[in-house]
Amino acid sequence: MGNSKSSVLSKDLLEELKSNTRYTEEQLYAWYQTFMKECPSGQISTEQFESIYASFFPDADPKAYAQHVFRSFDSNSDGTLDFKEYIVALHLTSSGKTIQKLEWAFALYDVDKNGTITKNEIHEIVKSIFNMISKEDQKNLPDDENTPEKRTEKIWAFFGKKENDKITEGEFIQGVMDNKNILRLIQFDEPQKVQNRLKEKK
Repeated sequence: MGNSKSSVLSKDLLEELKSNTRYTEEQLYAWYQTFMKECPSGQISTEQFESIYASFFPDADPKAYAQHVFRSFDSNSDGTLDFKEYIVALHLTSSGKTIQKLEWAFALYDVDKNGTITKNEIHEIVKSIFNMISKEDQKNLPDDENTPEKRTEKIWAFFGKKENDKITEGEFIQGVMDNKNILRLIQFDEPQKVQNRLKEKK
């Protein structure tokens, strides 16, 4: 990505981000200045990312979910997010097209990054989502999805898979597009609020 520590946003990166997101030049410049002020190294570490989530969810345990979200955004798997990955993440989770959001959701659930999702991987993400839901709110969930195990079973049943089957990205996207109920079960709305608050800070 060139010199990520530069205090000036490179023209090439600016053009790339403008064409791949809905953000304006002014927004990107402003976010870059804030990003560099908060992360002088030009990188956000997993720990910094976790602390951002923790500050927004003082009554929950967001660590596991934050780690999974971070992994799904860390496109080059180097353990940090640079400005480009950060902006793409912001765009995807807030204003990206449905297909792009579902591609991201697949990456979130594909814990081992092998291109397919297993039932265990779904359970792992669902479990981390439940850590983000207050005990009070969990009481209001329908009986057939009020535990991570029940919700995992419900999602798996939607896809019509046997216990040890796997879901490909194409099947995942098509399945969610065909049945909006799955979308509600696989997602957690709070990250949207986090992104909105992050943007307010910028």
